[in-house]
Amino acid sequence: MTGSMDVMIETRDISKRFGSTVALARVSLQVKGGRVLGVLGPNGAGKTTLVRVLTTLMAPDSGSAHVAGHDVVRDAASVRPLIGLAGQYAAVDENLTGRENLEFVGQLYHIPRRERRERAQEILQKFGLVDTADRLVRTYSGGMRRRLDLGASLVARPPILILDEPTTGLDPRSRVDLWRSVEALVADGTTVLLTTQYLEEVDRLADSIVVIDRGAVIAHGTADELKDRLGGDRLEMVVATAARFADAVEIASRLPDGSGPSVAPVLDAAQRRITVPTRHGTLALTAAIRSLDEAGIALENISLHRPSLDDVFLALTGSTAEDRAPADAPRRRRGLPARRSRS
Repeated sequence: MTGSMDVMIETRDISKRFGSTVALARVSLQVKGGRVLGVLGPNGAGKTTLVRVLTTLMAPDSGSAHVAGHDVVRDAASVRPLIGLAGQYAAVDENLTGRENLEFVGQLYHIPRRERRERAQEILQKFGLVDTADRLVRTYSGGMRRRLDLGASLVARPPILILDEPTTGLDPRSRVDLWRSVEALVADGTTVLLTTQYLEEVDRLADSIVVIDRGAVIAHGTADELKDRLGGDRLEMVVATAARFADAVEIASRLPDGSGPSVAPVLDAAQRRITVPTRHGTLALTAAIRSLDEAGIALENISLHRPSLDDVFLALTGSTAEDRAPADAPRRRRGLPARRSRS
């Protein structure tokens, strides 16, 4: 593998087709050690195909992929012990207890009995499952199953964790609990590749983000860098009376970064709303309040907004992530359920 040795995951121009459908189109990305790369995209964007390539379950048609310096096609046997995989739907055995599930995974890795029992206990404690360790998994809630599934992916202490939409179907509290677990793992040095269609998830967890749509990378950068592509902040004001709306527009056009064809104020005369794109949010807000007050123009409201990742997604793909996301459904994907895929 070329490049820095602290690059734990790297793909170069990998492509994959299924008949006439392009699942991946020359996708290139890197994940450095101890970092989180968020792969953001709507349903059908190619995220799971990418995961299958990186976990040696599928060979790309062209391009190359390396995990910790090992080619995922030519050296798959070396890759598998280095990765943990947790998918959209918890791949745990409902007829075993939580503890038995973890010890069984340890057995698949040929971990000695005493060590795998110790490791199972460590994971149960880490993920808050000690009190339910000896209950059958079929009595677990969805969030508990997902934490157990994440824990099972860590039995062999892999340095790299691949999470394929891990919070799909979880309630907000369970989702936050899982995020905290991931943050703790990263703090301990684990490298994470996270695929998701939840914007809040990558905003919180990812050090950098790759946006893919229809199999192709359409943007990459940190959350702040992607938001900056939309021109920085949005200053929004609602004029108290229609009679002073035009006067307020004239003032808004003279605010810092509030003039010129690329950053002209956006007007909604019916609602008496003026939105000013600006890269100098605090300065623009202060100047607006002062100038409007001096002109005697009353406002119903004035506020400063940072563009969200949903704004970025809309600008890049032409639709919001919510519009593109399918309804959550508790079903297991056939391609990635087996715990042996982590071996």
